[in-house]
Amino acid sequence: MAYATGAVLIAALAAGCSSGTGTGDSDTDSKPGAPTTSAAPPGKYRTLPEACRSIAPATLKDLLPGSAELPEAQQEKVFDGSPAVTYDTERRAGCRWKTEAPDGARSLFVDFERVVSYDPAVSDDDRARAVYAKKEAAADLPSSSVPSGSAGNGTPDASSGTASGEPGRSADPDSKTGGDAGTTTDGSLQPRVLDSLGDSAFLDDSLTRAGSTAKHRTVSVVFRTSNVIVTIQYTAQPALSTEVPDSKELQEKAQALGRKLVDRFSE
Repeated sequence: MAYATGAVLIAALAAGCSSGTGTGDSDTDSKPGAPTTSAAPPGKYRTLPEACRSIAPATLKDLLPGSAELPEAQQEKVFDGSPAVTYDTERRAGCRWKTEAPDGARSLFVDFERVVSYDPAVSDDDRARAVYAKKEAAADLPSSSVPSGSAGNGTPDASSGTASGEPGRSADPDSKTGGDAGTTTDGSLQPRVLDSLGDSAFLDDSLTRAGSTAKHRTVSVVFRTSNVIVTIQYTAQPALSTEVPDSKELQEKAQALGRKLVDRFSE
């Protein structure tokens, strides 16, 4: 009889431990940010390439006219670039190159941003889409370059309550290519969404004054590939104040570099 009573007691204790009340170990594992079976997937990229080693010397020679004629020691210094200050190279990395030639100066800057979502219900890719959409909206592309009510990739701009490319863009010919595109007035050189660069991309083109008369042009190409956003800024400033940097050349070279960087991330 005593043996039967003990067996019943043991069975009751086992049943109590197995049924639980919702305050056991499973509750501890459900803390915010912990991986669960329903958590959104992480991004494709977990690290970033070294920015100052991301562009081949042959490409830099093409982008930085005059660098090929420099003495070897100076060439190496130019091609080494200057790394951007960052406190986490797995999340942000950048590099800047610059050269000066008799006909003017060129500079190049690249920035890699790896986007991470801290919301387990939002994937890194989705978070990167939102970050990219804000950048595109901030570029204020002409309305003809993006669908109405979208930021190029169908994502409304949630930061300002307005869609990228709405009317109101400045028509100042010294700020954008609308009235002064260097040696050409080709409308295809307007700032615009790019259809075949990464998952989504856009190009901006800005002509500004340096001092009283000299002008410099900066072409920016921004693209997203999975959870990484890449920004390219390519700037030219002629030696003569009467010259205007050519949009077509700068845009073609900036886009070509963008394609090379997309391929690098695909390796």
